[in-house]
Amino acid sequence: MTEDTLVRPPDAARSTGIPKIGFVSLGCPKALTDSELILTRLSAEGYATSKTFAGADLVIVNTCGFIDDAVKESLATIGEALAENGKVVVTGCLGAKAGEGGGNLVRQMHPSVLAVTGPHATQEVMDAVHLHVPKPHDPFVDLVPARPSIGIKLTPKHYAYLKISEGCNHRCTFCIIPSLRGDLVSRPVGDVLAEAAALFESGVKELLVISQDTSAYGVDVRYRTGFWNGRPVKTQLLELCERLAEIAEPHGAWVRLHYVYPYPHVDAVLPLMATGRILPYLDVPFQHSHPDVLRRMKRPASGEKNLERLARWRELCPELVVRSTFIAGFPGETEAEFEDLLAFLREAKIDRAGCFAYSAVDGATANQIPGMLPIELREERRARVMAVTEAVSIEKLARRVGATMQVLVDSAPGLGRKGGVGRSYADAPEIDGRVRLLPPEKASKTLKAGEFTRAKIVAVDGHDLVGIPI
Repeated sequence: MTEDTLVRPPDAARSTGIPKIGFVSLGCPKALTDSELILTRLSAEGYATSKTFAGADLVIVNTCGFIDDAVKESLATIGEALAENGKVVVTGCLGAKAGEGGGNLVRQMHPSVLAVTGPHATQEVMDAVHLHVPKPHDPFVDLVPARPSIGIKLTPKHYAYLKISEGCNHRCTFCIIPSLRGDLVSRPVGDVLAEAAALFESGVKELLVISQDTSAYGVDVRYRTGFWNGRPVKTQLLELCERLAEIAEPHGAWVRLHYVYPYPHVDAVLPLMATGRILPYLDVPFQHSHPDVLRRMKRPASGEKNLERLARWRELCPELVVRSTFIAGFPGETEAEFEDLLAFLREAKIDRAGCFAYSAVDGATANQIPGMLPIELREERRARVMAVTEAVSIEKLARRVGATMQVLVDSAPGLGRKGGVGRSYADAPEIDGRVRLLPPEKASKTLKAGEFTRAKIVAVDGHDLVGIPI
């Protein structure tokens, strides 16, 4: 999923002489939370934001460097900002990527950028901004803490991402994230819970918990005990989820877990899902099914019996929805290994699945594995995977027809008199399907973005459901 956000400022900023910063955020939700923190710091220090490159005193580009297409998009955006403005600071994953000969890739491609930093480097970005566009001094805003509990959000008001850790301890052969973002660093559990509470108080109705490896939260600090509201809380997935559920409950809000590896201790979270305290939804990046491919990938939990684990999860929580991603055409993948993946998908019945043809990401050790497949074969296998996963998804969606579901409304022009668009617990924003809401049958029934409604599901439309608000 790619976000491309150019921040739009208050109109008053143009006429006050306040320094203005242009900002583009590219990449995944984890990068988006970095962007939100930088924008919060800029706002706290009195900077305004510009809706155009040309109208800014300086432009910040938060880049993505994970796959080749993302690298190309990031480099093109930097070039556009340089052409239209000339003063550009680069941050994010691409900023940590090496180019030919070991130099910095961004510097090699765009030597005129003012500064380049890697990801989660808020202070370095602020230092570069201060150097080239000195901040306006205000004795009041200068007292604002460097990291308030909640700041500027780039998502709609009713949902937000909560990043619980940075980096990853795994060394999957197809991935370069650890070289860009470093090893796992878990945020203090008290800080995480304080941010969650502030988000719910601000009106957030859905909190999406993200990291590189959510299941590993607290491993780096040996599950250290922290404190929240004077109570001890371990830096550990289950206790984090229990406290998040407590904080969300008075607000009637959802908590959704992403990037959860299928370790045995995840089983302990399923009772929270069965009772509805945490959404019965797991985003589990399986990537493949065959043990030999998983070993070549150096995947964590590669020895787990995932079909048995899925069955156990569904036994504990029958309403559980599972989404996942897979890679087709990994180096050395035989036809038999690929057929094993198709068989797994048919039996596992993953509710929502995406698939990528293997991409030879520069710097990934998988590129040296013998048996690189032709791109045409990789793409053909990706298409075969998607045909299976789409059939499974549509079959499972059809079972929803006739059910009544809680829907979080994302859009409802004119109070929803002509309908709207929302999502059920089975749908994460931007990556899953939606619920298309028809006009309410009762004239008194209205819809509003950011609020919940009940809807009777009457049809399936591709990957989406169709419902009537009740």
